[in-house]
Amino acid sequence: MIEPLPDLLIAPIVRAALAEDLGRAGDVTSQACVPADARLRAVFVSRKAGVISGLACARLAIAELDSSADFRPAVEDGTRVGPGQNLAWVDANARALLAAERTGLNLLGRLSGVASLTRAYVEAVEGSGAAIVDTRKTTPGLRALEKYAVRCGGGVNHRFGLDDAILIKDNHIAACGSVGEAVRRAKAAAGHLMKVEVEIDGLGQLEEALKYGPDVVMLDNFSLADLAEAVRRAAGRAMLEASGGVSLETARAIAETGVDVISVGALTHSANVLDIGLDAA
Repeated sequence: MIEPLPDLLIAPIVRAALAEDLGRAGDVTSQACVPADARLRAVFVSRKAGVISGLACARLAIAELDSSADFRPAVEDGTRVGPGQNLAWVDANARALLAAERTGLNLLGRLSGVASLTRAYVEAVEGSGAAIVDTRKTTPGLRALEKYAVRCGGGVNHRFGLDDAILIKDNHIAACGSVGEAVRRAKAAAGHLMKVEVEIDGLGQLEEALKYGPDVVMLDNFSLADLAEAVRRAAGRAMLEASGGVSLETARAIAETGVDVISVGALTHSANVLDIGLDAA
């Protein structure tokens, strides 16, 4: 079971999405066609196979407009489902449910798409010992939700932002003058709980980086042969992360070089929305 995000983190995102959709006058279609006291019972249904994430988003979208709504999940986040499978039942004020429908589906479909793609990558490297991790290439405003969806798919979260880990990239190195000097400065500044990672783009930088004791070395766009050689040379002195242009077709071969983690920006920037509908019951 995936530990759910607190409603406190999700609710502001849901409210902003509802406000964008409701605009200045609210759902004028439902107001015109549906009696104010009408109730509607409906079910969220998967149209395609995938992994579910974001049920709380659908629940909170409805609850924002009808606090007495009855929302009953049929599955948990992280569950693999098939086409036509019921995900959750809801009984609510009809106007509220119709107004919240698209916001709930947008978030549920988006997060389930991320979880589904993540699961595909995790299964591609299964048994290799390598973890699939995400990046900061997330939709602005949705990072906490999308990284939660990665966990629902069996992946592991990289840093959440600029403030929770030090990651020295090529432009930091250019500003410092060398890989070694950048890592030295970072290690001197880091607190005892702060990890230090450095990105390198060739084997020639590996020994210089390791000399200063980084926790993680990112091997950016290395060939398979160079990844394997980096694993041999590092000999466990730092965790090794493969990054750059990873696809479902290449993930397994990358994992088999012996790297510890594989970071995949596509998990969040290129996931297709999982097709989910809301059907009156």
